[in-house]
Amino acid sequence: MADIPATMTAIEIEGEGGGPEVLKPATRPVPQPGAGEVLVKVAVAGVNRPDCLQRSGGYPPPPGASDIPGLELAGTVVAVGEGVRRWTLGDGVCALVPGGGYAEYCVCAEDTCSPIPKGYSMEQAAAIPENYYTVWTNVFERGRLQPGETILIHGGSSGIGTTAIQLAHAFGARVIATAGSAEKCRVCEELGAERAINYREEDFVAMMKELGGADVILDMVGGPYIQRNLDCLKLEGRLVQIAFLQPPVVESFNFLKVMLQRLTITGSTLRPRTVAQKAAIARQLEEKVWPLLESGAVKPLIHARFPLEQAAASHALMESSQHIGKIMLTVEGR
Repeated sequence: MADIPATMTAIEIEGEGGGPEVLKPATRPVPQPGAGEVLVKVAVAGVNRPDCLQRSGGYPPPPGASDIPGLELAGTVVAVGEGVRRWTLGDGVCALVPGGGYAEYCVCAEDTCSPIPKGYSMEQAAAIPENYYTVWTNVFERGRLQPGETILIHGGSSGIGTTAIQLAHAFGARVIATAGSAEKCRVCEELGAERAINYREEDFVAMMKELGGADVILDMVGGPYIQRNLDCLKLEGRLVQIAFLQPPVVESFNFLKVMLQRLTITGSTLRPRTVAQKAAIARQLEEKVWPLLESGAVKPLIHARFPLEQAAASHALMESSQHIGKIMLTVEGR
């Protein structure tokens, strides 16, 4: 076992939650790995919208998970629990975790850790798990996207969006994206979108009809977008809902279109899934996506980084929607 201190710096959510200002550095005991777990000395952690939801009181951690926010990280294995076989001390890993990433040390299930892609920095590796797990399971498993099909990706300049554009393009799909500025649209097209629609200036429904419609739509907006998305789908189209920036409840909904066009409405959340379910996704990514990462065919797009103690500033940037790509927290060597 490496030389591990008794305590660490971690980010706590003050009180019942609220705005970014409730994120406060605190001293916590260093957690200990149990059977099938490893302790990782965190180098970099990713910032994601579910973290903001947890901070504001809308997305509590699942039972047994750390109350410290943070769903993805990269770092070095410094201790292993009973029965661990995949990792040894000193291994560099990136990991999806149910919580605890905004800290100097984090316990991770060994099976939801993956090796650092060849040629990648810790920061680049930490930007992979949450977005790539989410896109893989929703676009390719639930959405069943096939080569030659058309996918509409909302929020194309977000961490999820930039990941989805690149992966869909790499696997042979035709990609259309929406974004909120000319600069964001330009980046979407550079990443592989055939067309980026500025939703502040163009009607994406009318544009999608001109472009022939979508086989798959990846949406994180909800609200009025739900019916509008259905209006964009081709026969046998699939709407995949992964988040709600607008309310998840709509007062009117024309279900007849679903029947007549044999549409599928699906979606999922990642955090509550079991370790075994997440491990299965990790192995698929290592087989099918790691070669793309290592070849440069796809890559995480990093917009900004903050030291761990400035987690509040990272959330303020996230909620401003001014970023293009990922926001990261530097933990080691800050």
